[in-house]
Amino acid sequence: MKRVTGIGGIFFKCKDPIKLKEWYKTHLGIDTNDYGATFDWKEMSDSDAKGSLTWSPTKETTEYFEPSKREFMINYTVENLEALVEELKKEEVTILDEIEVYDFGKFVHILDLEGNKVELWEPK
Repeated sequence: MKRVTGIGGIFFKCKDPIKLKEWYKTHLGIDTNDYGATFDWKEMSDSDAKGSLTWSPTKETTEYFEPSKREFMINYTVENLEALVEELKKEEVTILDEIEVYDFGKFVHILDLEGNKVELWEPK
């Protein structure tokens, strides 16, 4: 079974997300929106298969990364979230919440060996 298939997003804390997004837009040309920016790509082996990576500055006071104390959270894409969660449970990995389903896919959060919160995403 495939586990992680790619990186779906990079989320990091900052003092002022609005100003930081504007800085990146002005100086580096990143086309930002309310959430940050999305970088779209295609699979090398299948040019019809699309993917994306989200870059998201987040207010430094966010509690979304908890219980991790880190300033960042990485989102990894997966193919079959339900099956992966069952395997991770058998491997005694800490699962922080139940799988949630949205219009753009399924999500769950886990903790890695050092207590970093990790987001797993099965895109639609």
